Order: sequence, then C-alpha cells, then structure tokens
Amino acid sequence: MDWYLAVLKKYADFSGRARRKEYWMFTLVQLVIFAVLTGLGMAAKAFTVLYMLYALGTFIPGLAVGVRRLHDTGRSGWMWLLGLIPLVGAIILLVFACQDSAPGDNKYGPNPKMAPPIGAVPA
Repeated sequence: MDWYLAVLKKYADFSGRARRKEYWMFTLVQLVIFAVLTGLGMAAKAFTVLYMLYALGTFIPGLAVGVRRLHDTGRSGWMWLLGLIPLVGAIILLVFACQDSAPGDNKYGPNPKMAPPIGAVPA
C-alpha cells in the first residue's frame, strides 16, 4: 500500500524515475480497486459514479508513474504515446514497463534502486 500512496503523493510529478516495483504495485492496486468498483457498479448504479470519479482522480497519477517508469528505462516520457497505436503500442509499452532500470544515473535522475526503500526509517 505504501507504493500506491507514494504514487498518489507524487500526483502530477512527471520528472524523475519510477522503478518496476512502484509502477506494478500501483497498477495492481488500481486493478483491484477497479474490479471491486465494477462489481459494485453492476449491483447498484450509484457505484458507477464512484467508479468514474475514481478513474478521473487517478488518471494523472497513473500517467505520471508510467512516464517515470519510461524514464527509468532511459526512454522519453513521450514514448507513452505509443499506446495510441492499437494493440502493438500496448505490447511495446508492456515490454518497456517490464524491463529493468537503466544502470546508474541517467538524464532523468539517479537510479531509484539506490534510494532507501519507501517507508524506511532513517537511522
């Protein structure tokens, strides 16, 4: 849950890098929440409004973490536009999101793997 909240705290921060764990944990929590809200929406139409509000509220953080994930692999955030290409674009972005971080620092910032873990208490 810390990874999910960390992405929300960086609401519209498109700079820097996001490691795989941050990106995929956010995506997993999003998937679970969307599945629950979809199920509730099928039971009662009032939850459909909640689903739409949640989707609108998390669109920017989801886009931002995706851009930071591309930065972590050494690619420009503009590569996210590949998702507009039907089927092929989504597959390419999936491959990019699964790749390991570019070693060391790159033009988007220091390697997030070298940073202390989220929620760690400094000594």
